Amino acid sequence: MFHFNYGGLFIKNNVKVVRVKMNLTQQQLADKVGITRQTVSLIEKGQYNPSLKLCLQICYVVEETLDELFWIDKELF
Repeated sequence: MFHFNYGGLFIKNNVKVVRVKMNLTQQQLADKVGITRQTVSLIEKGQYNPSLKLCLQICYVVEETLDELFWIDKELF
């Protein structure tokens, strides 16, 4: 799990955990979502802040809710 800072809020990111659980490569997830493998890699490392639309597209593909993949980490406040 990774965290990224979005306007002062720390967001948890479970994309890699869920992708690996589904036995998908970064390329396979990227193809299903319609983005590049590099973008998936950056999201997983917390180096890219995806739009809400992109977050929802990823959620749809991996069949998880937005809260399960991305949420504010209240413990960091």
